[in-house]
Amino acid sequence: MNIQPLIAHIEKIIPLDEAAKQDLAAKTIFKKLRRRQYLLQEGDHCNHYNFVLNGCLRLYFVDGKGSENVLQFATGNGWVADIGSLHTGQASRLCIDALEPSDVLRIAKQDLIELYVKHAAFDRYFRVLTENAFVAMQQRVLQNISSTAEERYLSFLEKYPHLAQRLPQVQIASFIGVTPEFLSKIRRNLMEQ
Repeated sequence: MNIQPLIAHIEKIIPLDEAAKQDLAAKTIFKKLRRRQYLLQEGDHCNHYNFVLNGCLRLYFVDGKGSENVLQFATGNGWVADIGSLHTGQASRLCIDALEPSDVLRIAKQDLIELYVKHAAFDRYFRVLTENAFVAMQQRVLQNISSTAEERYLSFLEKYPHLAQRLPQVQIASFIGVTPEFLSKIRRNLMEQ
């Protein structure tokens, strides 16, 4: 198992000594996912942080009408987890599945706590990661309550330019909070401009 991409990602924020790298390797689990394979299902307990080596995963929930609502896409060098379930120990209301074949490195919550205690670098890295995720979530909420659907689509294209052609329209529509038909209309309008 090659954890070098994970180490490189961490070292963009904070350097790791050899002991920290070895301990990280010992606590990391590799998982290969098929397209549409679940990493987490509603009702399960989220016990891992998941680092995506390649492929594309989505974090979503199914509302009372049976509609899927995408909260996050995670691609290469991205993290995904149900943070609420992970930290509270409560059953998840969210799902994580693979939109395409994907390779993931997983770190169990308890193993991560041990890394925090033994190596301050991991505590700092995951604090920064959590802060960045919180900022992104605030920006997404603000955007959803103050932006038009077209603005949300343009923001998606800016944030995820590599996914615009890889993902089915239904996934992008779910992420920006519109129907696939309305997304088609947005795309047509933008092409005409």
